[in-house]
Amino acid sequence: MIYFRNTTRKHVIDERRTTRVVRALLAATGRPRAALSLTFVGNAAMRRINREYREKDRTTDVLSFPLFEPFAVPKSARAGEPELLIGDIVISVDVAVRQAAAYDVSLDAEIDRLLVHAIAHLLGHDHEIPAERAKMLRAEKKLAAAIGLDWPYERTS
Repeated sequence: MIYFRNTTRKHVIDERRTTRVVRALLAATGRPRAALSLTFVGNAAMRRINREYREKDRTTDVLSFPLFEPFAVPKSARAGEPELLIGDIVISVDVAVRQAAAYDVSLDAEIDRLLVHAIAHLLGHDHEIPAERAKMLRAEKKLAAAIGLDWPYERTS
């Protein structure tokens, strides 16, 4: 189950489309039955969350809150077992809109990129440590390919 919530009023996020993308990304990780919560917020809310949980008094584009130790998320649950909630993702739509314009892509494409990044974090990848950055980039490219997203917006034209 994808627990979807859009707290913004000025941005419409297509819940069905976004849920399909998240499902495809989870399937690409080998965890098609995993569940997560996905919340879209504005900059003020994102700044509060970032300050409270990361002690960074600024907004950001996306935050991931894993519920398991890195790479300890089981691959799949059997039929009849309770769903496995792997974590929470929070996306600032205000930042996503700004970044989409900067990249010259649609808001949907930017949200997809942020979902790829967030799910890589939920599975334990990190880009803060140089030695881990390349591993995370490989994971992101694999996830992006699963949903047909150029990473990061690599264009041939």
